[in-house]
Amino acid sequence: MKKPNKARTLQLISAPLLGLAILLQCAFIPAPTSVYPVAFKVRGTTAPHIKNTSKSAAFSFLHSMEIYDSLHLEDLGLSKMVFRMAVKGMEKLSNAGRLKGNLISIIDFSQPSTSKRLYVIDMDNYELLYNTWVAHGMKSGKTMAKLFSNKPSSNKSSLGFYVTGEAYQGSNGYSLKLQGMEKGINDFAYRRAIVIHGADYVSEQWISSQGYIGRSKGCPAVPVDVCQPMIDQIKDGTCLFIYHPTSTYRAKSPLLRK
Repeated sequence: MKKPNKARTLQLISAPLLGLAILLQCAFIPAPTSVYPVAFKVRGTTAPHIKNTSKSAAFSFLHSMEIYDSLHLEDLGLSKMVFRMAVKGMEKLSNAGRLKGNLISIIDFSQPSTSKRLYVIDMDNYELLYNTWVAHGMKSGKTMAKLFSNKPSSNKSSLGFYVTGEAYQGSNGYSLKLQGMEKGINDFAYRRAIVIHGADYVSEQWISSQGYIGRSKGCPAVPVDVCQPMIDQIKDGTCLFIYHPTSTYRAKSPLLRK
């Protein structure tokens, strides 16, 4: 019998070895994993196992602290904790279909009335629209607001989350109706006629002469010169959050509990 040449022998040996090498290489290729981020959409649907969220909820979660930092709100006296609380409640109201747009107004009553403790923020455009003075109720305190109530004729401020209503001309001029969203905390706001309006006692001149700004009957009154343009921007379904570090409010608030 004729002996096979060396080239033929090498070809016969190398073929099965090459096949074995390919099989071994394939065995160690890792299984593909999903690379879709949480909000990524595939052909109009959300990625599997990801719960669909509203635009405002996703927006606030991803960008709220970026907005806080970019606007230097800490330098203006608004703490991260208060801002986060405001965004949390706003997110819940938005998910419940109570809000229109992504404007939020925050009143921080942990600050004295001599501070510009009202912040109006456009969350879509990363813009601080207003940072100004705001009054508290005459029975809530003098320079500092300390006491709060939901009762009619209490002349005290009410804490918590509100949704802005329509603007109107009233006894205090151009004003904005407010709907309290937290039962037992501020849900009598409409009955009490708690509205945003302008007042001449909310001014730098009052601070210079009295050492604090004037006080209202419970309304968050603002400077006359910013009243109308501000109301026109925040009216008809935006979020207002009035904060104070009282443990009673935080324990009762359904919008701040998990």
